[in-house]
Amino acid sequence: MKRLIAVMRATAAIVLLLSIITGQAWGDFLYKVTDLGTLGGVGVDAHGINNNGQVVGISGTAAGEFHAFLYSGGSMQDLGTLGGPYSGAFGINDNGHVVGDAATTKPNSMYAAVYRDGSMHNLGTFGGADSTSSAYGINSSGQIVGSSGTATGGGHAFLYSDGSMQDLGTLGGRSSHAYGVNDSGQVVGESDTEGRNRAFLYSNGSMQDLGTLSGAHSIARAINNSGQVVGSSDTSGGAYSHAFLYENGSMQDLGTLGGTTSHANDINNLGQVVGQAFSNVDSHAFLYSGGVMWNLQDMIDPTSGWTLVEARGINDNGWIVGFGMLDGQSGSRAFLLTPVVPEPSSLIIFATGGIVSAGWSWRRRRKRERRSSRL
Repeated sequence: MKRLIAVMRATAAIVLLLSIITGQAWGDFLYKVTDLGTLGGVGVDAHGINNNGQVVGISGTAAGEFHAFLYSGGSMQDLGTLGGPYSGAFGINDNGHVVGDAATTKPNSMYAAVYRDGSMHNLGTFGGADSTSSAYGINSSGQIVGSSGTATGGGHAFLYSDGSMQDLGTLGGRSSHAYGVNDSGQVVGESDTEGRNRAFLYSNGSMQDLGTLSGAHSIARAINNSGQVVGSSDTSGGAYSHAFLYENGSMQDLGTLGGTTSHANDINNLGQVVGQAFSNVDSHAFLYSGGVMWNLQDMIDPTSGWTLVEARGINDNGWIVGFGMLDGQSGSRAFLLTPVVPEPSSLIIFATGGIVSAGWSWRRRRKRERRSSRL
């Protein structure tokens, strides 16, 4: 499998470079932006996408509430609630099963939920009269992860499988939260330990502290089927947080887009990472691939009217979802980015960052030379 991916990357790099040099077929932008619409209200955010292109998130409704949505086949479906005024969707697997949380008729209630077979199901909590819970990730076999209040107080990470909720414990502190799970059942999230929040990997029945980028705190958001983990961590001195990629026992700093802060939200099975990074005071959605962090704003049509604020999810086809601002529209809007290049090379379009960067520089220089010759 690794050899196949390497061959795909090399082939795509050659095809991409030739296309850039000749100026054929690729155009001046690499992603098409689709506005996912709303459920009738203001404020929309896309949180996850599966390999079939189905997208989940949260949208304002005409009644002034916020509901979980499923975007599929070009339309947005309201997934409803558990009887209360709110629901949110944060993850979806390739079977179309959606996880998130939802309110019931009980005041101040919130419960982890899964939407499948046309209805929303309450996953419950670990106990306690006022306990709440939320679900954030689901794998291909239907295992669900999230966090739940306990009877003794504090929230614990859980793995829900075969109708029961397993407490994953903590790193010695009072609370933990699970955000991602891969097809092997490995779980990632954050847990407090000695007054600090640390990214963890739960595997083979034990929770491992993944450490930090020399700072005090870290958080893991997603894990792919190769065991690569992404999230964010404090850097030395603790003043700033940077996106990280954890693999082979070490945590790599993915940097920023020129500012001081970044965080990673998702990673696909080709190792492409998406998230949010700052350039001075501006926030930008990013794609990290081939050792380079790319500003996705630079990869779309500049006349689209979009400002891409944050990328939340990426699938194995290289499709990216998140939220931003769209000219003339109120509140945040959910976007879907789809590569405008042929598959399968679109999956690894930025696999060799140095070559691609050189190709773009060459093309810009050629354009300047042509303009100068016309004067």
